[in-house]
Amino acid sequence: MDFDVIVIGGGPVGENVAWRTAAGGLSTAMIEKELVGGECSYWACMPSKALLRPGHALAAARRVQGVNAGSLDAKEVLARRTGFTSDWDDAGQVKWAESENIHVIRGDGEVTGEREVTVGGEVHRARQAVVVCTGSVPKMPPLEGLAGTPVWTSREATSAREVPESLVVLGGGVVGVEMAQAWARLGSQVKLVVSGDRPLPKFEEFVGPLVVEGLREDGVEVLLNGRASSIRPGELTLQDGRVVRGSEILVATGRVPATKDGKPLSTDDSGLVSGVDGRWLYAAGDVTGRALLTHQGKYQARAAGTAILERSRGFEPKQWSAGQAWADHVAVPQVVFTDPEVAFVGHTAAQARAAGRDVRVVDLDIAVAGSSLHADGYQGKTRMVVDERTRTLVGVTFVGQDVAELLHSATVAIVGEVTVDRLWHAVPSYPTISEVWLRLLESYGLSTSRP
Repeated sequence: MDFDVIVIGGGPVGENVAWRTAAGGLSTAMIEKELVGGECSYWACMPSKALLRPGHALAAARRVQGVNAGSLDAKEVLARRTGFTSDWDDAGQVKWAESENIHVIRGDGEVTGEREVTVGGEVHRARQAVVVCTGSVPKMPPLEGLAGTPVWTSREATSAREVPESLVVLGGGVVGVEMAQAWARLGSQVKLVVSGDRPLPKFEEFVGPLVVEGLREDGVEVLLNGRASSIRPGELTLQDGRVVRGSEILVATGRVPATKDGKPLSTDDSGLVSGVDGRWLYAAGDVTGRALLTHQGKYQARAAGTAILERSRGFEPKQWSAGQAWADHVAVPQVVFTDPEVAFVGHTAAQARAAGRDVRVVDLDIAVAGSSLHADGYQGKTRMVVDERTRTLVGVTFVGQDVAELLHSATVAIVGEVTVDRLWHAVPSYPTISEVWLRLLESYGLSTSRP
């Protein structure tokens, strides 16, 4: 069958490309080998946050004097999680796609020629574009014994039907810390093995220790500098001889693009794959290696879909248009949904300096009227990184209870290249946690006029 556009991968990224091109009048097919809705809907973003939210709500209630908080019902938490995945049934997602004039094809799609995709021996051709949105898969470490040992990956960690008696989590990244806390709060005895001196090493240096403190308060045993050497059922051996045991072992050591060789497809900001003649092959999402986050993948998808539409009409997408994913380079927001939450956008201070920027860093505790009302004994920290030449923000980090909702204001400021002088006039409401913005600017030194 021939279409204007063929999208390989029916997750959130593929859905966004397909919706964009179909809505613009291009006949569009979307190929999916598993469930339409993809990793995020069934094994990642949605079920993981559904597992975390009840524990966060209970902990928040316990931090307010006068609230008689109860306990978690693990069975009901898991049932609510399953509700968010539609019990791993994609009928609703397929119905939506078809209602948007997206032709759903089941099977494993492979690019077999120019503008050609083969699915189960059947060849489909694209008049305008083929878009690869196959996402990523777990990266498995080279551990002795791993091939013969049944382990959890992020999929099992978010879809388990029962709470494991004990759980060993290998990996101090986002999946590792989130799932360690989720299952600990549901009653599992959890041990988190981190290879370095702190989890979340890509964030500002104060982030990891604050997350460790929160995990330990929930009973998680955190083993730092724990490099694994071998694994067997129920047992993980570290290079220093320590043996860590659990009824289940979650391997959460990163992800790699879902391509045959595990390497990313390099693209320009419109999604065109580099090194391919004819301007017909696009890619978006994790498979590009640009920013392995669902929201950034959807953003790239909207850019690619728009670029395909514009080029089909003889136009070239311009910088700052919807057909260019420019923000991938400067303003990628990310939230780690632990308790405390971590919210970050832009560049860390170290990254900014490595890029040659002259930056000034402002560090503060989150201690304003809004935070004290939000939770008794509220604990949190924030960092603002300012480019001294342009006087604009290049990075912001928040750590604390419920700080995720503070992040978009920072993202807007960075994308809009708002100067700290102008930001001074964005007055935060009182009493909210957002008042920390005023304290950051006061600390930077904007409370008095400058020549």
